[in-house]
Amino acid sequence: MSQQQISAKKQQDLQVQYSNYKDTLQSLAQKIGDVEQESEEHKLVLDTLTPLSGERKCFRMINGVLVERTVNDVLPALQTNADGLKKVLEDLVKQYRGKQDEMEKWKKKNNVQVVQQ
Repeated sequence: MSQQQISAKKQQDLQVQYSNYKDTLQSLAQKIGDVEQESEEHKLVLDTLTPLSGERKCFRMINGVLVERTVNDVLPALQTNADGLKKVLEDLVKQYRGKQDEMEKWKKKNNVQVVQQ
């Protein structure tokens, strides 16, 4: 192989690695957006149900089935779900930042400069 072929191969490899980083970051950002939206929906429902009487009936969708419950039955489960979503969101943000830092180190190590067209 000539030096030019080796250089072209290296450039192609760097481009593939860069695309992989971008795809991973985009995927994580999409997941973060989805979890944020679901978290906001949980917060809205919690804010709506909290001031109501605990004996008041409400309906909840469980695995595609609408079931009748009381506010007292539903609030603890909703709060648990909301707390779980918050934890997942924190983990996803941590993963995103870690991958972003990894990408920046990789760019410096390989002297990669992004050219916008």
